[in-house]
Amino acid sequence: MPSKRFRWAEFTLPSTLQLAPLLELLTEPVGCVFTSQRIELGLHEALVNAVRHGNDENPAKKLRVRRILTPNWLVWQVQDEGCGLPQQSRTASLPTALDAASGRGLFLIHQCFDDVRWSRRGNRLQLACRRPVSDGDSPDPSVLL
Repeated sequence: MPSKRFRWAEFTLPSTLQLAPLLELLTEPVGCVFTSQRIELGLHEALVNAVRHGNDENPAKKLRVRRILTPNWLVWQVQDEGCGLPQQSRTASLPTALDAASGRGLFLIHQCFDDVRWSRRGNRLQLACRRPVSDGDSPDPSVLL
């Protein structure tokens, strides 16, 4: 009998940049507004990378996203049909050149999640965030401006 404390859902969809409905679905169980906004930004970057770089914007290819909810963690796995990102390119730092064409997305992803892991092949990214205690414990994002 499956535990009520561990739930997961899987979404398979065409490789497209029309991500708003999916992002809403993926972040729905977060509960905390501030955490939800941070996770949505990180997931958006991961999904755009999967579509653009992994699947070469080919709508015939699929994205597979799994959402796993545990008592302490919120986890998302984003997988594309590409060859994978090479180990040396999986950096969490900003590019050194201000006008670099790429590299900021991975930096943002690492800022948005508590744990970021790659599959060996490099075409699946696992993103995890500790569960927020409650919405009341998180500051209103406008206070941080």
